[in-house]
Amino acid sequence: MAVASTAPGAPGVLDSPASVADLRTRFRQGKQALLETFRTGRPTTAAATRLVRDLCRHVDQTLQGLWTHAYLPQGAALVAVGGYGRGELYPYSDVDVLVLLPDDPAGAAHDHAAWKSSIEGFITACWDIGLEIGSSVRSVQECLDESARDVTVQTALLESRLLCGSRSLFQQFRKAFDAQMDARAFLRAKTLEMRQRHQKFEETPYSLEPNCKESPGGLRDLQVVMWVARAAGLGKTWAALASSGLMTPFELKQVQRNEALLRLIRARLHVVAGRREDRLVFDLQTAVAESFGYQATKARRASEALMHRYYWAAKAVAQLNLILMLNVEERIQGSHDAPMRPIDEQFLDRGGMLEVASDDLYERDRHAILRTFLVYQQSPGIKGLSARTLRALYNARELMDAEFRRDPVNRATFLQILQQPLGQTHVLRLMNQTSVLGRYLWVFRRIVGRMQHDLFHVYTVDQHILMVLRNVRRFFIPEHAHEYPFCSQLASQFDRPYVLYVAALFHDVAKGRGGDHSDLGAVEARRFCRDHDIPKEDARLIEFLVQHHLTMSRVAQKEDLSDPDVITSFAQLVQTERQLTALYLLTVADIRGTSPKVWNAWKGKLLEDLYRLTLRTLGGARPNLATEIEARKQEALQMLALYSMLPGVQEPLWQTLELSYFARHEAADIAWHARSLWRHVDAGYPVVKARLSAAGEGLQVVVYAPDQDDLFARICGYFDTAGFNILDARIHTTRTGYALDTFQVIAPNLDLHHRDLISLVENQLHQALTRGGPLPEPSRGRLSRRVKSFPVQPRVLLRPDERAQRWLLTVSASDRSGLLYSIARVLAKYRINLQLAKVSTLGERVEDTFLIDGPALQQSKVQLSMESDLLDALAG
Repeated sequence: MAVASTAPGAPGVLDSPASVADLRTRFRQGKQALLETFRTGRPTTAAATRLVRDLCRHVDQTLQGLWTHAYLPQGAALVAVGGYGRGELYPYSDVDVLVLLPDDPAGAAHDHAAWKSSIEGFITACWDIGLEIGSSVRSVQECLDESARDVTVQTALLESRLLCGSRSLFQQFRKAFDAQMDARAFLRAKTLEMRQRHQKFEETPYSLEPNCKESPGGLRDLQVVMWVARAAGLGKTWAALASSGLMTPFELKQVQRNEALLRLIRARLHVVAGRREDRLVFDLQTAVAESFGYQATKARRASEALMHRYYWAAKAVAQLNLILMLNVEERIQGSHDAPMRPIDEQFLDRGGMLEVASDDLYERDRHAILRTFLVYQQSPGIKGLSARTLRALYNARELMDAEFRRDPVNRATFLQILQQPLGQTHVLRLMNQTSVLGRYLWVFRRIVGRMQHDLFHVYTVDQHILMVLRNVRRFFIPEHAHEYPFCSQLASQFDRPYVLYVAALFHDVAKGRGGDHSDLGAVEARRFCRDHDIPKEDARLIEFLVQHHLTMSRVAQKEDLSDPDVITSFAQLVQTERQLTALYLLTVADIRGTSPKVWNAWKGKLLEDLYRLTLRTLGGARPNLATEIEARKQEALQMLALYSMLPGVQEPLWQTLELSYFARHEAADIAWHARSLWRHVDAGYPVVKARLSAAGEGLQVVVYAPDQDDLFARICGYFDTAGFNILDARIHTTRTGYALDTFQVIAPNLDLHHRDLISLVENQLHQALTRGGPLPEPSRGRLSRRVKSFPVQPRVLLRPDERAQRWLLTVSASDRSGLLYSIARVLAKYRINLQLAKVSTLGERVEDTFLIDGPALQQSKVQLSMESDLLDALAG
C-alpha cells in the first residue's frame, strides 16, 4: 500500500490492510469476470447496457468498501459525478468522484491537516487497487462557485449521485445546486460547446475514423439533450421526455435503439483496445467488427459492415439531436409562442425557422416534402427548419417510395432546387441529414455511409460528394473569390451552373459496386438527366464530366505537358471550351474534397497549365514547338533586361542547351536559370540556387553540376534527409555534360523564414553533392496507421513511347520516408537517364511518373531485373 499504518484508526491511513488487499483482489477479479463475460458473449445491445451498469455497481461497492476502511471526516460524502454519476461506466473510462465536505470542515473538533491526509490516503488507495479515478475535493460552496465559473464542472455535478457518507450534506448540495441552475444560460453554453465540438470534427458524422463518443452523431449528442432537459426540469430519462411531450413514441424508440448500438460499439472498442479508446481508428476497426461476428467477403471487408452500421446510427442520432434540441429550446426559451408569419398555405415563418402549417402536411400532400427545401431556399430570413418540420420529415420517410421518385412534380421540384441562384450546399446537406436526399435519389442512398478504402479520402462517399458540391458552389460565390481566383473567374462566365452541381452529385455515386465507377456513374447520370428532362446539350456535358472526372488530374500530374501530342490528345477528348472549363472546375473541386492534405499549389499550377495549353489548342493554335520555344526565349530576354542583365550574358549557357530544355521550362524559369548560372557555365563544381516557388508554395531549386550516374539519387537523398517532399523534377543534361535539374519542393515540417530556408538548402545541398562517397542507405520511416490498415500493393509499369526512344515509368506504393530516394538509387544502379519526374502524393499513397531513357531499357533481361529491384525498393 502507498499509505502505511502506524496505529489502528490513525488519521490519513487505511484501517485493516488485509481488508483493503481483499478489496483489491475482489475488484480486479470482478472487473475481469465482467469483461470476459461481455467479450465472449453475444454482441447485443442488452449485453452492453448490462455491462456498463454492472461495472458501475461493481465500482460503487468497491468505493463504498474503501470509504468504510478509511478514517474520513464525519459529515463528508462521497459523490459520483459525470458519466459515472449517470450510472454508466465503460470498461476503461475514468471514475469521476467528488469528496463533498461541509462548508467549514476545519472546526474545533477536527484538525484540517488530518482531514486532508485522510482524503489523500483514500484517493491513493483508489489508485492502488486499480481504479482510474478522477477526483475533486470541494465544499458545497466551492462546488457552487466552480460550477458558476465552468460549465464543464456544472455539467458533471448535474448528474451527481450519492455513493456513501452524509446524505443530509448531499441533499443540501443538490438543493443549492438546483436553485442556482439557470436553464437558459446552461442551454446557451451547451449549445455553443456542442457547436464548437462539431466544428472540431468538421461538422460530419462521416469521418473515416469517427469518435463514437464526441463526433457529431455520437453518444455526446444524446447526452447534451438529456443534460439540457434535466437542467430545465423536463425529465431525467428518455421516457420522461416522451411523457412530457418532447418526444414522440417513434422518436423514443429510435433514440433508445441507436443509443444502445453506440453504447455497444463503444464498449466493444474499449475491450478490443484494452484501454480507453473512443475513436474507431483503422487499426481497430477490423478487430471490433470481428468481435461483432462480421466476416470479410469478396464484396466488402468486415470493418466496412461495422462502419456502415455505425454511420446509419450516427446519422439518426444527429437528426434526433437536432429535433430534440430545438424542442427543448422552445420549452426553455418559450419560442413556441414566437410570432408566426405565413409564407404560403403550407409553410410558416416561426421566428426565422421554417415550419409546416400542420403536422400531417406530408401525409396529405407528398409533393410538400421536396417543396420544403425549395421554400427554404427561396425565403429570405429563414435560417433553418423548426423542430416541428424536422419531426414531420423524420416521420415521412416511408412516404418517399418508388412512386414518389417517379412523380413528375417531384422531379421538377428537385431540378428547381439545383437551379436556384443560391443555397444548394445548405439545402442538399440538410436533405441528406434528414434522409430525404437518399430517399429521393435512391442511387445516392446506396453510398450513404460507404467507406472509401484508400489513403487519400478522409470522408465517406456521400460526405465527399457533398464536399465537392460545396467546393463547386463556392466558385460561383463572390465572397469566396479570393480562395481560387482563376476558378472563380471561369465560373463567373459559365452559364447554367446547375450542370456542375449535377455532375458533382453523380461523379462518385457508383463507388463500391465493382467495375469502373466513372463509367457506371455516367450511366446513372444519363438516366437522371432523362428522367428530369434535362436538355440534351447539358445532359451530354453532365455525362462527359462524370465519365472523365479523373482524366484531367491524371494527365496534369502524370504526363509531360511540354509534349504537344499530350495536349493535342487531351484537346481532342474535351472538344469544346465549355467542356474544358467544366472539367477543370469539377477536377479542382474534386481534389480539394478528398482530404485537406491532398491539394497543394503545385497541383493547382499543373492543372491550370493544362487548362491554358488546351484552351490555346482548342482556339485553333496548333502546337508548334519551334514557335513556342522562340516566344519563351524572347519573354525570358525581356525578364533578364528587367534585372539589368547585359545583352548576351545568357548565350554561353543557352548554346549548351537542347530544344527539350526550352520546351519543358517556362520563360520565368529560363530567365532565372540564366541569371543564376551565367558565371558558372564551365565551373566544374556543383551550383545550387533556390527561390520561392512561383506556384505560391514551397521552393524551386536548381542544381547545375557535372553529370554523373547517381546525381539524381544524391539530390533525392539530401531532400529526404532534410525533410523536404519533392513535388516535381525536370532533368536536363547539357551538350557539355552538365546536369541542369530543377525541383519543386515543400518542407511541411520545417518552420523557418523563407530566406533562412533558401540559404539552408543552397549550402547543405552543395555540401552533399561535393562530399562524394558511396550512396547512403535510404531511411526506413515508420508506416502510419492508415498505411498499415490500407496497404497499397506496390506496382511498377514501364512502357515505351511510340518510337521506343523514351520510356514512361509509373510506380505506385504506400508513402513512406525515403521512398523516392530508394527509387532513385535503383535508377542510378542501372545508369538510367531521367528526363522528367512527377511526384503525386494522394494522402499517404504515392503515384510517381518518370520519363526515362538509357541503353539498359533496350535489353529485356536487364529491364526485368530493374523492375524487380524497383518492386523491392517500393516494398521497403
